[in-house]
Amino acid sequence: MWCYRGGSISTEPRINDRIRVPEVRLVGPSGEQVGIVPLAKALELAQEYDLDLVEVAASARPPVCKLMDYGKFKYESAMKAREARKNQAHTVIKEMKLRPKIDPHDYDTKKGHVVRFLKQGDKVKITIMFRGREQSRPELGYRLLQRLASDVEDLGFIESNPKQDGRNMIMVLGPHKKKTEAMAEAREAQAARKAEAKANPGKSQNAAETDGGADENIVDDAGIAEESAEASAEASAEV
Repeated sequence: MWCYRGGSISTEPRINDRIRVPEVRLVGPSGEQVGIVPLAKALELAQEYDLDLVEVAASARPPVCKLMDYGKFKYESAMKAREARKNQAHTVIKEMKLRPKIDPHDYDTKKGHVVRFLKQGDKVKITIMFRGREQSRPELGYRLLQRLASDVEDLGFIESNPKQDGRNMIMVLGPHKKKTEAMAEAREAQAARKAEAKANPGKSQNAAETDGGADENIVDDAGIAEESAEASAEASAEV
């Protein structure tokens, strides 16, 4: 948060000598209500308990303050926030591009990536790219999309039916498994691999972590290279 002069406004509560009020409503270290006491008395109690006086409700009249170990409180709060971010599930849409006349081997490879994305709990946007004379045969792309959806129906469903978008035909597959479930299973699998690696020190660590699959950037680069090569071959045939 920033003020109009460009300086930052602290969001941390005031503690100890930074509290500037004549009296406070004091809460003890175990949550017990001490009552309204002068600020000097509250600071004296904080010294006796070897704790900090922390203003927890500045808008109250008088402000509410609590005796606590502020350093420990900040550390525990940071750990809770970190754990919450770790367990937070974000909806991710992956993209896979295919050609209407794709080679069977390439189809199996790309289907494998779609399977991996769905297992991870991610949505997958499938794009069929038409080039040249292929644009007059949209049924080829439709049949390919239906085939792919049928092949992965155990893992996902058609969230958005195939539709024409310029030279492309697009379909979106949604996973049956929720993202949070997929993340929990992935963590369990990772823990199992680590336990196995400790039990078998001679086993290669790389071999134990091959479940991650190919890197997405490699997949995209390979798809772009494949599309460029096919487009060049097609242009030569038309000439």
